[in-house]
Amino acid sequence: MSTSRTTQGARARARQEITAAIKDEARRQLAADGAAKLSLRAVARELDMVSSALYRYFPSRDELLTALIIDAYDSLGEAAERADAARQPTATAAQRWVAVCRAVREWALARPHEYTLIYGSPVPGYTAPMATVEAASRVGLLLIGVVREAYEDKGVALPKLPAALRPEAERMAADIAPDLPPELMAALIAAWAQLFGLIGFELFGQFNRVVEDRAAFFDHAAAQLAHGVGLVK
Repeated sequence: MSTSRTTQGARARARQEITAAIKDEARRQLAADGAAKLSLRAVARELDMVSSALYRYFPSRDELLTALIIDAYDSLGEAAERADAARQPTATAAQRWVAVCRAVREWALARPHEYTLIYGSPVPGYTAPMATVEAASRVGLLLIGVVREAYEDKGVALPKLPAALRPEAERMAADIAPDLPPELMAALIAAWAQLFGLIGFELFGQFNRVVEDRAAFFDHAAAQLAHGVGLVK
């Protein structure tokens, strides 16, 4: 029995190591050629594996892409959550918001090819499955949590909501955070999109010859987003 468990454990470790090696090589290829050119055969060749052996770990390119996407979202979520957990006890909601946003930017700048995989142009022929949703939601849910705590502590000024947008804002609130007013949900969705727009502009070169001190500019913009979602302290 003990020998059997030892053998199973060794096999599990070997599988984990090979899976990690496949993902590492795939990430290297993403950096070199982009997601659209990711090839299982090329990954197998670089790892000196036969294609049929690699298919036992990832039966298709799409399954490998999905694993890389989930890993990237989880890594980004962990970076944002660590930044929030490291806050000072006296940090205001607005300061927490900016710290989370800053962590997202720093992660993106450190891992541009993984950021491009999850927030860049769609990969031709690939549709992300529902399995990616939980990991993809981590940053958004963290920012919602910051606003929720401030709202419960009466530290939020409700943003204005046009009458024409109210039905859609009510639907979004019901789907995502039923405990929050639709005014906050509409503002949160807008801020979430603007956050990644700011990072994308920096990462993909749209700020070249426009913004020089990008860290200071980003912190200012993130503080403005905090104000936009109603964080008043």
